[in-house]
Amino acid sequence: MAQDVLVAEQIEAGERLIHEFSKTIPVQAAFWGRQRESAEWYFYLASDQINDANFDVAYGEALRLIPPDDRRWIGPFQIKVIGSDAPIAKAAIDVLKRFPITAPTRYHGRQLGDAYIDEVYLYPLPLPLSV
Repeated sequence: MAQDVLVAEQIEAGERLIHEFSKTIPVQAAFWGRQRESAEWYFYLASDQINDANFDVAYGEALRLIPPDDRRWIGPFQIKVIGSDAPIAKAAIDVLKRFPITAPTRYHGRQLGDAYIDEVYLYPLPLPLSV
């Protein structure tokens, strides 16, 4: 599903996944990102509880929690579970601390951590209860 524009359904599906995932693994940052060299959007879930030893478990949990209706908006190869110490996660957390948001928001930077980006949509954390 390579595309240039992130659609509202993807943003909403991301909110639902964050809500469910954070019941098991706390999330410090979550965002959709598209790097310059790719037209594909990736959905990042960053947690201080994700590391090399449990990456596969966290990834499996994220896949398990995608509702069937949302699988057209978040594919299994679009999800990236990362530790909150990853450079891109640290940068997202820093942006969220500097610029508190209340709804998914486009970030207009040119770089996020060690990744050169075209676009990023950051989610506020914790998410509002209405998700």
